[in-house]
Amino acid sequence: MKHVTEPAYVRWSLIAVAVLFLGLFLILPLIAVFTEAFKQGADVFFAAISDPETLSAVKLTLLVAAISVPLNVLFGIAAAWAIAKFSFRGKNVLLTLIDLPFAVSPVIAGLIFVLLFGSQGIAAPWLAALDLKIIFAVPGIVLATTFVTFPFVARELIPVMEAQGKDEEEAAVSLGASGWKTFWRVTLPNVKWGILYGVILCNARAMGEFGAVSVVSGHIRGMTNTLPLHVEILYNEYQFAAAFAVATLLAVLALVTLVVKSIIEWKTERQSEVEEDYHFDVSGERAG
Repeated sequence: MKHVTEPAYVRWSLIAVAVLFLGLFLILPLIAVFTEAFKQGADVFFAAISDPETLSAVKLTLLVAAISVPLNVLFGIAAAWAIAKFSFRGKNVLLTLIDLPFAVSPVIAGLIFVLLFGSQGIAAPWLAALDLKIIFAVPGIVLATTFVTFPFVARELIPVMEAQGKDEEEAAVSLGASGWKTFWRVTLPNVKWGILYGVILCNARAMGEFGAVSVVSGHIRGMTNTLPLHVEILYNEYQFAAAFAVATLLAVLALVTLVVKSIIEWKTERQSEVEEDYHFDVSGERAG
């Protein structure tokens, strides 16, 4: 049987295009960020990232991520488990709702929250009675960030759980395990790498979100500015070196995310290979 292979010039052309694309759209911008950040010297760089307003933006960004990511993990696990392991009416509707943040512009999402929870919003009388402030405060930023990061964990887990099927869960239940114990002892360990992968993507998006957060934050310095918003303010004030210095924090986050993502993908592939070898050995022993 003949194996169809492309000519060498085709392979090298495709590789060259891929490298050129990565260089223009990934490596060069990254180099430019760090070059501009240190353009006026290390003193200016460290002064910018140690500024009280920058530290406040870092703390708020970490706080929002620390709240929104676990919420999305809980929802993602529950939604993926229900969709992959059970049949029920409205499954397609749930899948569509999970993908909704991908279809809606983050700016539009922010405006929706303003219409709902703003001073003239639908829930304004109720919020005023309870003395709660959502828009132009931390709760609004958390809501907007949670919405835009809504699909990441669920969308990573659904195909993993569907590929694994229901055999192991059904075997555990037939042996007397409760539904909760089956989930903790069987389902959850099998999707641990998928969960971690989804968490990394969700966290990266949460820390880098700009559009929805920009609408609901109010841009209050030292109070409702996340790192992306702080970069915008510095840049608009022509503090270019400071803006790029703060942007390096987000760039480092992106690089760390890529590294961790690659490690998880490698571990997932290794685990899949081990499981395939195990099933092959077991099948061979049975056949023998």
